[in-house]
Amino acid sequence: MRKILQSFNDLKIRNKFLIIYFLSVLMPIIVTNSAFYIEITNRFVGQKEEDIDLILSQAQQDFTNITDQAVGLATTLYLDNRLYDFFDRDYISPIEYIESFNQVIRQFNTSTPLYNSVADLNFYTDNPTILRAGRIVELSDAVRENEWYNKMKLSNHPYVYMGIDADNSLEMSVFIELDYYYLYNQYEKFIQIDINPDAISKALNNVTLQGDFYLVNQDSMIIYSSNPSINWENEPLSFDRNQFSERYIIKSRGLHDRYFDDWEIIAVVDSSEFTSELIESSQLIIILSLFNLILPTIVIVYISRSFHSRLENIVVHMKDIEKHNFEEYPYVNSKDEIGQLTRQINRMTRQINKLFNEVFRANIEKKDLEIKEKQAQLSALQSQINPHFLFNSLETIRMRSLIKGEKETAAIIENMAGIFRNSLTWGRDWVTVKEEVHLIKSFLEIQAYRFGDKLVYSVEVDPDISEVAIPNLSFLPFVENASIHGIEPLKEQGSIHISIFREGEEIVFTITDNGVGIPPERLALIESQLENEQDMGESVGIQNVYYRLKLYYRDMFKFKISTEVNQGTTIRIHLPIESNQI
Repeated sequence: MRKILQSFNDLKIRNKFLIIYFLSVLMPIIVTNSAFYIEITNRFVGQKEEDIDLILSQAQQDFTNITDQAVGLATTLYLDNRLYDFFDRDYISPIEYIESFNQVIRQFNTSTPLYNSVADLNFYTDNPTILRAGRIVELSDAVRENEWYNKMKLSNHPYVYMGIDADNSLEMSVFIELDYYYLYNQYEKFIQIDINPDAISKALNNVTLQGDFYLVNQDSMIIYSSNPSINWENEPLSFDRNQFSERYIIKSRGLHDRYFDDWEIIAVVDSSEFTSELIESSQLIIILSLFNLILPTIVIVYISRSFHSRLENIVVHMKDIEKHNFEEYPYVNSKDEIGQLTRQINRMTRQINKLFNEVFRANIEKKDLEIKEKQAQLSALQSQINPHFLFNSLETIRMRSLIKGEKETAAIIENMAGIFRNSLTWGRDWVTVKEEVHLIKSFLEIQAYRFGDKLVYSVEVDPDISEVAIPNLSFLPFVENASIHGIEPLKEQGSIHISIFREGEEIVFTITDNGVGIPPERLALIESQLENEQDMGESVGIQNVYYRLKLYYRDMFKFKISTEVNQGTTIRIHLPIESNQI
């Protein structure tokens, strides 16, 4: 908590006012108004969906009433035994048929208009003694070839057929075979009741729905639609819910009865149709939000500018004082804390000016002279030793060794000069693997010259990574450590093996020696000191390399020491391959 308060104290006054504005004004207004707007929107959309459900339920009820009227009429006629007697009788003369027709059939010419959903009523029969007129139709082979005829024969209840006629108009009929009284089975007979298509369109074209109706059968084929943009009359079309985007609201009601076999009435509404209504209802929220936002913003900006401008002028004046300009701050009109601070600064300025003129100026001039004298002495001392003189001296010794035929000594001096040259150019942070390996080989050749047959070494390098960039002196300190602390204490011959290969997107450096190894307690101490960044004494070279690699690669590099006393030590380093190559 104290750190948070301290961090807050370190902020500028303007930033503090901005934090107060964002946390106390802007964020609460945005959160509360957004939550309020989302709640209103959800309720608005929910109400619209309820309205769609009601309209859809009404359309389902109207459609069901239309078909129920026709099916009810068909059922009534199905149980009328006079029809069975009329169609199953053999008439001797036309006069006998006409008398029977007037008694039985003619009444339907006056009763049919009582059903507003019924457009027409026809009787089919294959009785040859019946005249084909006045709603009587011959049951011919052509009639028997119709699809609805076969389905009617297979159905044990009134069969409802819906389709498109030759004029591309919707037609819907109820068929029922007159087979209730089995005694009247001399001739085949059935009834066709045509349903008024205008009644169907009226039921499925509710003007209050801001969308389209679809009547879909059990195979998802569109039987009827109020959508004028689709051509469902001339070609078979299936209803696919996936063709509509998320902004569409889709509701459905099933016609779960034995006449329609899981048909559905589906309402599809584009939610953007009532977006304008939602915008109108949200205008008051927007106006109040803007008012609640603008007024506090003006107040905060005015107060913040008052603080910031005066404090900024004070800071500029203090910087002038720092430059030995001891003029007093001229604008001291306010009586708040900033005004009090300004008056105190002016009082302090007068005191500093007095002290500066009396004592400080003389002391400063004296100190400047002393510093300049010390700097001159230091520059003279530094110029006495020139590192390049040492490097040039090594080169001179190497050349004279070559002239005298001492090639081995010249090679060792050349290696020492190369290492010394690298130390002179330490400002170069990155080198290639090839350059690092060259230094390692130079060092090992010097050590082999020094130890003679006591040291053997080998270096294996993957040529594909020779130009990959790594931090300068990433591996050499570990080679030096293996030579001095691992091999030098041995009485017998020692060996150092170095391998640098690529594994995936990493460079893996491995150095193995057969030296004296590291005791477990010493190894634990080294790992603890590396982890906790403690001083490692004589192992400062390894410590510096470890910290440099950690600085460059953070947690992307791996470092592992494996050792066994009197058996040797293995150090393995994984470095990620950088995209840049030298």
